[in-house]
Amino acid sequence: MLVAEAIGRALAATGVECAFGVVGSGNFHLTNALVAAGARFVAARHEGGAAVMADAYARTSGRLGVLSLHQGPGVTNALTGIAEAAKSRTPLVVLAADTGAAGARSNFRLDQAALAAGIGAAFERAATPASAVADVLRAARRARIERRTVLVGLPLDVQAAETADVAAAAAVLPPVHLPDPEAVRALADLLAAARRPVFIAGRGARDPGAAAAIAALAERCGALLATSAVAKGLFNGDPWYLDVAGGFASPAAAERIAGADAVVAWGCSLNMWTTRHGRLIGPGAAVAQVDVDPDALHTGLGVLGDAAATATAVLAAVPASTGYRTRPLPSVRWRDEPFQDLSADGRIDPRTLSIALDDLLPAARTVSVDSGNFMGYPSMYLAVPDAAGFCFTQAFQSIGLGLATAIGAAVARPDRLPVAALGDGGFLMGISELETVVRLGLPMVIVVYDDAAYGAEVHHFGPHGHPLETVTFPDTDLAAIARGYGCDGVVVRSAADLAPVHAWLEGPRDRPLLIDAKVTASRGSWWLEEAFRGH
Repeated sequence: MLVAEAIGRALAATGVECAFGVVGSGNFHLTNALVAAGARFVAARHEGGAAVMADAYARTSGRLGVLSLHQGPGVTNALTGIAEAAKSRTPLVVLAADTGAAGARSNFRLDQAALAAGIGAAFERAATPASAVADVLRAARRARIERRTVLVGLPLDVQAAETADVAAAAAVLPPVHLPDPEAVRALADLLAAARRPVFIAGRGARDPGAAAAIAALAERCGALLATSAVAKGLFNGDPWYLDVAGGFASPAAAERIAGADAVVAWGCSLNMWTTRHGRLIGPGAAVAQVDVDPDALHTGLGVLGDAAATATAVLAAVPASTGYRTRPLPSVRWRDEPFQDLSADGRIDPRTLSIALDDLLPAARTVSVDSGNFMGYPSMYLAVPDAAGFCFTQAFQSIGLGLATAIGAAVARPDRLPVAALGDGGFLMGISELETVVRLGLPMVIVVYDDAAYGAEVHHFGPHGHPLETVTFPDTDLAAIARGYGCDGVVVRSAADLAPVHAWLEGPRDRPLLIDAKVTASRGSWWLEEAFRGH
């Protein structure tokens, strides 16, 4: 059989259940071999969308993401999505066709190793026909064990060579990184001395068992619980959960985080967004970080170890305390904060819209959010059932990834209603994947927060008197465009206009629904004001 076919079979044998991509001549046989071996292939309309789908699938399912690409422009088209995955340390294998030995002067020739390094991904190469399968399986192991994105170069001449069938290889689970006992004692001492501890859990705390272990330690030492945005929903149901820390935090949550005398980050980088440029952590607070990546340990006490294993070890070493749990928490939900409804002139306040949608949509939902001025509203006003119910591809802060994110998450969790929350700019950037939503028959609700502008730039530069013609656009009937793709579409200018959404939810949901919500643009969002403090 061809090496390309052997690679596809070998990957499927390790447990790969789904792959995403756009098929060209360079990845045709490989992709077909994956399908023949039992994997599902989701064909995207653009490689950039395929990369984001694979990333979102991996985040939501907890499985390895697989992306299949044609050589040359197939790879470069996918780079933004691959960069997002790499910066998020998503376990993703990128199967990238490449020019072979005879392609030194080919227009498709790229320095794939340099491209991978430039965006923070690891690189492997199928070096020879004899080693190709082992090379690809090594890349898959690295992606799983090191929790990172690995780009694998697959030269055409290597793929086209003949090889014998290969024996199945079992999937390798990530190892458990046990913390150093001295570090455990130091963290236990820090918590024993704290009177108002707060735990902030990030992506690294979404590993199996981590949330329960962290919650048990928090109960032991009286810590309040919070998450970074990517782990929203991790501690749902816990009465001491503050929801998301950082720029998205509600006033009640931010007040308590800022009042902590000890902050412990679990698999969380404590970046400027999570800490509001450092202002959310009190000047006298002790800080510790627990992570499996030594490069992530940059503040305070660094503990190199798995979140679950470390929390379990510290639990046995720290005395019980009421800590910060001296009185019940007030509501930390943004929707319970009073606000003046600014709906007017045929445009709906995004807070009013988001609260109404939260009430309308079923609780079993997966919310995927694009980047932009609008993004705090769906992120904080739409409840999610758990951490798998929220997919936030924002490490690279690129707009245009939200629709593809929602597709990948929907493939991973077909039991939940997929909800894509987008701005009009991001929606139009990624609109090619609307056909993918329709073709896959996804019962998706697509909410476009439509201010006919690149809202972040409007609210950043507008108050300073700068001209805004380059970032504002004519109003467009996005619902009509969506209907042309095969969706149901509705334009919403007031809460009363949401009646068709209720009807769609009560119906067969046999096609996606796009809500073109004409939102007010009189002021920037609260999180944007925080974000621009660092500009």
